[in-house]
Amino acid sequence: MVNINKIFPRKKPSISTVFFRIKPVMLLIEIKNSEKTEPYASQLGKKLDCTYSHVIKLLHKMEKSNLVQFKKNGRVNIVKLTKKGEELAKLFNDSLIKLEN
Repeated sequence: MVNINKIFPRKKPSISTVFFRIKPVMLLIEIKNSEKTEPYASQLGKKLDCTYSHVIKLLHKMEKSNLVQFKKNGRVNIVKLTKKGEELAKLFNDSLIKLEN
């Protein structure tokens, strides 16, 4: 599992920022890491230090690309990765680990 603060520290830019847009990549990885707790948009936004509206915008783009799907649970929309999303999250996670080592 990737440590977000180690890969993308606030003060010192990492080599990963050259190759990846930070928020979308970390959003996919965070969804994968949080699947047992059934993550939802505002929860993901807090973990990534991102606004709710930005998270929703990214999630809708990912939904159109068949990376995530929403599951209604009462008033909350739970975010789940599709098979394609899981594969991509794993690839990003592995790539980030290799870049930082």
